[in-house]
Amino acid sequence: MNPWIAIGALALVGLLIPLGMMAVSSLIRPTVPEKGKTATYESGEVPTGGTRIRFNIQYYMVALLFVVFDIETVLIFPWTVIYRNAVSMDGVGLTNALAPMLLFIAVLVVGLGWAWRNGAVRWVRNPDRSQRSVDR
Repeated sequence: MNPWIAIGALALVGLLIPLGMMAVSSLIRPTVPEKGKTATYESGEVPTGGTRIRFNIQYYMVALLFVVFDIETVLIFPWTVIYRNAVSMDGVGLTNALAPMLLFIAVLVVGLGWAWRNGAVRWVRNPDRSQRSVDR
């Protein structure tokens, strides 16, 4: 039997089950249209103000830096296991095994230096220092 048939059948079942559930639920659920159902619900409170709130971009920068360096850690751990075996094999020298990881870490260090220089890792900014930079 061709393995692609099994993959296609699995994909078909994976699509049909959720679509079937949504179709059945739309047929048996009660529909009572009223204005209260379309109103914004704020835990019983009357909504006030606009929906657009300005968030500090620092939260996103810290999250992105976390993702980048978390992925770095995930990639370095398996490399250390492979590195031990690669050095002991014939024909693979220390330089050939170590150079790609050193290049990878160097790129990450350059990225961290750039983020540090631009203030992305500074959580609390000194208002006096930021005012001086505006005055210049």
